[in-house]
Amino acid sequence: MQITEAAITRAKQILKENNKEGFGLRIGVSPGGCSGLSYKMDFEKEPGERDKVLDIEGLKVFVDPKAYLYLQNVEIGWQSDMMTSTFTFTNPDAKSTCGCGTSFAV
Repeated sequence: MQITEAAITRAKQILKENNKEGFGLRIGVSPGGCSGLSYKMDFEKEPGERDKVLDIEGLKVFVDPKAYLYLQNVEIGWQSDMMTSTFTFTNPDAKSTCGCGTSFAV
């Protein structure tokens, strides 16, 4: 899993803005979306018992073992323009993705 510098910076900003400094970024997948699986992100204080814990430039990242199977080659980025600001997911293992980029199939 790779996270771009822009995505790391934005995640750290969100943590600070929401008084969640010291929390980690949970990245996962869940059933749903138009392609079968959806990416999900949240902030949590502590990792789960079996989570893979990564430290990427000072950002703690928590991923449960099942989700990691789908996410190990993903690049997470941050895109901001006049119309939208969002985290992006580039998954070379995805067989198909939806138009909005938030769901995929393997």
